[in-house]
Amino acid sequence: MDRAIPVSGNEDIDLYMRTYYSLLRSSGEVQVRSLEETHSGMNASLHQGANSDAIDISAFVYSSLRLPVCLKDIRLVLLGQSAEVFARRGYPNIESWSVVKARARRRKMFFDGKDTLGVFINSISDIDDLVPMLTTFQIEWNKMHEKFERYGLLRRDHITPADFRLALELSDADFAKLEQIWGSSVTENLMQVARAEKRLALRMLAGSRTDYRRATQGWWKQAMQHGGVPDVHDRPVYFISSNMHALPNLLGGYAHTIADTLFDFLKKENPEGLVAEYNRLNANPQPGQRQNLLYYLLRQYLDSTAGEEYAARKAAHELAHGIHSVNQPFNLDVGVQVVELSQLDPAYFDPRLALSDADFSQLRHSDALIVNIDYPLGMAAYEILAHISANVGAMKGVYILGKAATLNGRVGDVMIPNVVHDEHSRNTYLFTNCFCAGDVAPYLGFGTVLDNQKAVTVRGTFLQNKQFMHLFYKEGYTDIEMEAGPYLSAMYENISPKRYPVNEIVKVYAEQPYDIGVLHYASDTPYSKRQSLLSKSLLYFGMDSSYATAVAILRRIFSLEMGVV
Repeated sequence: MDRAIPVSGNEDIDLYMRTYYSLLRSSGEVQVRSLEETHSGMNASLHQGANSDAIDISAFVYSSLRLPVCLKDIRLVLLGQSAEVFARRGYPNIESWSVVKARARRRKMFFDGKDTLGVFINSISDIDDLVPMLTTFQIEWNKMHEKFERYGLLRRDHITPADFRLALELSDADFAKLEQIWGSSVTENLMQVARAEKRLALRMLAGSRTDYRRATQGWWKQAMQHGGVPDVHDRPVYFISSNMHALPNLLGGYAHTIADTLFDFLKKENPEGLVAEYNRLNANPQPGQRQNLLYYLLRQYLDSTAGEEYAARKAAHELAHGIHSVNQPFNLDVGVQVVELSQLDPAYFDPRLALSDADFSQLRHSDALIVNIDYPLGMAAYEILAHISANVGAMKGVYILGKAATLNGRVGDVMIPNVVHDEHSRNTYLFTNCFCAGDVAPYLGFGTVLDNQKAVTVRGTFLQNKQFMHLFYKEGYTDIEMEAGPYLSAMYENISPKRYPVNEIVKVYAEQPYDIGVLHYASDTPYSKRQSLLSKSLLYFGMDSSYATAVAILRRIFSLEMGVV
């Protein structure tokens, strides 16, 4: 094969990564302060203020949203792949600790109630994700501590919110961001910052490939035990990596059965001011938009006290129509859904699927399954797809739907790549994407569909800087994300008799035996202006692009099963 052009080489980023991987080989604790110099030196796009005395509030907020709130009390962070690994290294009851979560990152984490956090890592990508965030958190925490000391905050008899803001030299808008992440605890937490520096330590309990594989095997085994679908290992499969809400809503339609309840909830609670959107859609109906609003309200309603009882009803409705969900599987915080095509009922389908009962009659005899997973982080995608491929019947299609940053579009646009450069393997994958702009555009209300794009799979959101992005943009790469490369490495091994290569141009289209579809919807535009990559929740606005792409995937699967492609 041809050699790939290493367009991404960046010595500062490479130095940082070599530093933390070499330190984590130690069997003891590694002080995060030993990483601060190389972290600051790479001048990450998400932490450009690392070397400045000024608080980089955006970097601090970004990290805080992806770390548990209890991190303010943490001294030691333990990293391991599973409860078995923790037990082997002297922590036999890790799962009896308090379960803690981050608002913007799925990861199994446990707090001992004192000063220790246990984190289940699914792949090396969790290390590339966690280490920079912990380092950023500590750097910015300690900057705030120093400012409080210089201001003499603790020597004051009476401390007001204005004192905190003045000491930190933050604008009202930036100080409000601290309230965003800490809410009513902002004063208490800032007092904790004022009292002591943060001195985090890391300890890697195990890091072998075998441990990652074993964790993935345990995850899949439990998912299949609780999934209730027979003979998965013998049945043909369409694999989808997306989210846990789109497919059940589009195929199961439970939201439509309680539409009046959901709209009453909207009128009473008006979450995110969506009554205005409801009125706009009533006055000017748009295809798919009313359904998107209904699906979004369902999520909000199920999270409310009034809607708690409906969660079990929703699960029972979907199970009765062939949609089996396992939301809290063992080891990996990656939900699984298995959909039996023959058990679906087109009467509940979203109208955008445009499948009548007569059309669906061909699918009633299908033994094919859809296996949908809650998209994982980085190399966990490789581990998961490699394992699933070896434990199901014939693979009929692999479809990847996820968020990305765009260098040439706008938030809400959809990118369809046919070239992916993977920073993990340094391979450049060329493949035939089964989707084109015309497959998505009819269902997209606000954005633009850009096909024939080139994507780059990065190792971590912090592991890039302006030089990194500029080099890729010069080479025509406009789509930055974290999973496509590892998925393509797993697909390569699924269709080739050898392991995926390194630093090569890999022409997957030459051997492509099944459908490959990659769809990314833009959540950030980091090149046009400095934003926290993937830091904004798209909320209701994100329903437009995520459901347009999910519709395209399901229509493709139905067309293949009915033999019309």
